[in-house]
Amino acid sequence: MKGKLTHASAENRLLMVGIPVLVAAALVGWFMWHQTADLDDIEARTLDLANVGYLALEHIQIVVVTAVLVVVTAVPLGIVLTRPATKFLAPLATGLANIGQAAPVSGVIVLLAIWLGFGPPVAIAGLWVYAFLPVLANVVAGLRGVDPALVEAARGLSMSPAQVLLKVELPMALPVIMTGVRTSLVLLVGAGAFATFIDAGGLGGLITTGINLYRNSILVSGAVLIAALALAVEWVGRLLEVALTPKGMNA
Repeated sequence: MKGKLTHASAENRLLMVGIPVLVAAALVGWFMWHQTADLDDIEARTLDLANVGYLALEHIQIVVVTAVLVVVTAVPLGIVLTRPATKFLAPLATGLANIGQAAPVSGVIVLLAIWLGFGPPVAIAGLWVYAFLPVLANVVAGLRGVDPALVEAARGLSMSPAQVLLKVELPMALPVIMTGVRTSLVLLVGAGAFATFIDAGGLGGLITTGINLYRNSILVSGAVLIAALALAVEWVGRLLEVALTPKGMNA
């Protein structure tokens, strides 16, 4: 077991260093290409750094807002579903969440747009449906995985149910919960490209423009920038996971 933990720790440290290096290499490489490439008028306007920066900011805003909504809804629901009085509802809730994630995110976003209209709020609602399950599933799994002996010991110290939850269960489950949050963030970056379909902006606009205008340079640029953003978000998620995990629990 100790060997596995040591291996996991070494792998995590390697990723913590390697991911930002890979992101920097991708961005520097794209920027150098951008500065030297022979672009036509359409490509030059679309790939103007100010325009790309604006699209990237839109993309990040959609991801961050959706991620916050996912966390503030999935974590409390996961807690409720692991309480003795309501745990029988867990299969129903996770089943509904599974349906939301199984549905194609582009279809969910478009259907919501037809029903509610176009724009960022509708895109955020569609992405919330898609990213909800990983966090909910990990909250439930993390809390169920807490050693019952620790919970009983806390109760033996006359802790209230709220104190047991906040001081024992959640801290012990936090590494598993943060893994779900990190997974959800990466999914949101990729799925956020579909926000452009309903005029919600984002880097997906580069991909659709490249496809519609047969400009591979724009298409590939969009793909590279979204991949770099996904890796950057993965790295930030790992940093948060390490920072929030109680001391002594880091592998």
